[in-house]
Order: sequence, then C-alpha cells, then structure tokens
Amino acid sequence: MALVAQEIPKVGLVMDSARLVRWLKKVGDSIEQGEPLLELETEKTVITIEATVSGRLVQVLLVDDQEAHVGDRIAWIESAVASNTDTPSLDQYSTARIHDFSTEPLADEPPHTVGPSVETPHTARIRSSPIARRLSAEQGLDLAAIAGTGPRGRVQLDDVRRAVTAHAAQHVSLSAAPGGQQLTSMRRAIARAMTLSNATIPQFSVTRAVDWTAVRVARSEISASLPAGSRKLSVNDFLLQALAGALLRFPGMNATFSGNPELAEARIVQASGAHIGLVVALHDGLLVPVLHGVENLGLTELARRRSDCVERALTNGLKREELEGGTISISNLGAHGPDRFTALVNPPQSAIIAVGGQRDCVVAASGVIQVRPMSELCLSVDHRVADGRLASKFLARVVEFLEGGEWRT
Repeated sequence: MALVAQEIPKVGLVMDSARLVRWLKKVGDSIEQGEPLLELETEKTVITIEATVSGRLVQVLLVDDQEAHVGDRIAWIESAVASNTDTPSLDQYSTARIHDFSTEPLADEPPHTVGPSVETPHTARIRSSPIARRLSAEQGLDLAAIAGTGPRGRVQLDDVRRAVTAHAAQHVSLSAAPGGQQLTSMRRAIARAMTLSNATIPQFSVTRAVDWTAVRVARSEISASLPAGSRKLSVNDFLLQALAGALLRFPGMNATFSGNPELAEARIVQASGAHIGLVVALHDGLLVPVLHGVENLGLTELARRRSDCVERALTNGLKREELEGGTISISNLGAHGPDRFTALVNPPQSAIIAVGGQRDCVVAASGVIQVRPMSELCLSVDHRVADGRLASKFLARVVEFLEGGEWRT
C-alpha cells in the first residue's frame, strides 16, 4: 500500500485557485476512483472533484472556505496503485488510528505522524451558502448582519440579494463611487479569458442569414406530439442538432489548437464527437456548459439535457467535465437580441456562433415576395484551425439544416 496525493485539477483555461465548499467523504472512508470527493467553488461556479484513485481517505489538508491553487495537494489516499509522488509506503507509518488533519495548512509532504484531531474554528462560522458568502463579500456586506431564511438560519442567496437592495436604497451605489467599481470574481475570470482570446487567437468571422420558417413549423409539430410534462423545445435545440451535423460533415471545424505555433509541439487536435458549448447568462457574468455527444441525441433528449444544464448553471450545480471539452459554442441573446453581433471565441475552443434576434423580413422566395422570420448567424473562427473557405462551407451547411433539415426527434 502507498499514499497517493489528491491534487486540485485545472478546470478551464483561466482557473488558478478555488475555495473548499465541503468534503463529500470523511477521513477513514473507502472511495472509488471517479467517485465524488469534494466540492470546490471557482471564480465561475461550484464544481465536484472526483477521486483520482481507489482506496481509503487518510488525511485531508483543506478546511471549509480555505482557498488553494491548482496543483496543490489537498488530501492523501491510501491506495494499492502506484503513488504519484515519491512517498514512502503507508506501512512505515503507525496506522492504528486514522484522524482528520483538516485543520492543518496545505502541505506538500505526506503525514509522518498521527496526531489528535482538532475541532476546526470554521464549525462555529455563520451558516451560509457559498454563493451567498461570495455575493456578500463582493458587495461589502457583513454576513452576520443578514437574517437567514434557510434551514437553521442559513443565509441564502436571496437573503443577500434583499440586503443588497436595502443597502443600495440607503447609500450611493458602488458604481458611482470615486475610482469605479471593483471586479467580481466572475467578472475577473471573464476578463482574463476574453483578454486571452483577443490577444492569442487570430479570429475572423463569416455571416449568413437564416430563414427560421422550417424550424418554427417543426418545433410546433414535434411539441404537439410530445407526452405531457416533456421539456419544451427551443430554437437552441434545433441549432445544436444542426451544428452537430455540420461538424460531422466538416471535421476540420471540429478541432482545437494546442501549443506554440513557433514550436514543433503545435498541434490541431481533432475532437471525437460533437461537443458544443452553450453560453448561459448569469446575474453577474456567464458560464459556458458543454453538451457532449450531441451527434447522438434527438431533439427531445437535447431539450432535456439543455434545460437541465442551464438550470444547474444558474444554481452552481455543474460538474467539472460539463465545463470542458467543447470545440464550438452557441451565443444566443434571444428573440429580443440585436440583429447581428460578433462573439469572441471562448478559449480553448476554436469557434463560436452568434445568433441574431429573429425579425420578420420581406424576402423573395421562389419568385414570390413573402414575409419570413429571419436572423443572422455570425461564426467567429480561430484562423489557426480553419480558413475562410472551410468556415463558409460549414456555416452554409448549418443554414441548410435549419432551413430544411430532417430532424431526429
């Protein structure tokens, strides 16, 4: 048997630190590889971290609300697999008793002695949800002064929002204060990602108009045939299926760029399936959850997964893998969005399609003047992965699907 260190993995391109929400296992518990081990709050959301090996949890090095960085060791697991560090065998230690070392600071060395467990001072902290603590800190509010309406007086997000509203009614808003407004954690993460996108990804855009008549008809007919209680189909479900079909038709667009283009290590990495991100607007920023294997999903399953993913994005319930692995994303500002806009590629993805708001337009169809629901699709592409000709063919295929594709329900 040996000790294996559990480390904080990198989630997304710009994550560098995270804060512990809670451990899902306690010291002494048996765990399986891939089993949820703990929850971390990043700058974007709360994610679940899974155990990297099977074994027994013998020490935790992180307490509630403590912050750690990517690569930090946060636990030791007694396992039969080869250790991922140069550590002695656990047999060299006294293992008659197993204790929780969660009150100790982060350490890079395994436990050499077994000491008594100490009650953490965090057990007496104010009961509150992670997102409530974050919002109160961002707004400069004293959490202890906020009345909690949750179980046993737990301070919830809505409690903090009410306090923010009351505070704003009595004081000048932060945005009007001298020196401007401080960045929230999420806004800082978005700023880093978009700066990275604009500075390191050579991007170009192609645009094409789409007639949504066929989608509207199909959406109405399919929705009418669905069982009661089924998830409602949205325009995004049709767009997801159209993008998946186009990615299969033009695999050159279904890839990401890796490495320094000046070095031999640079690669264009092909994806194994259609993994598509969906930009979700939050009250203080945005998230881009990824729907994996879209090419295998019918519209009804897409609607279920898409709505579930959006709901959990809004409530900080996404898993780590749901934020990774995409090659292209959809940014749809809805029916009341602008006629046309250009979105920045979300690194490390290679493309993003911006969907303009639908509007009734006079068009010539089969030699007849008609009024059709139209909008513009603007595809932004990483020029290191694809060129204008391929991007134009890809977008034309997407439009072809939307205007007359055979939908899989």
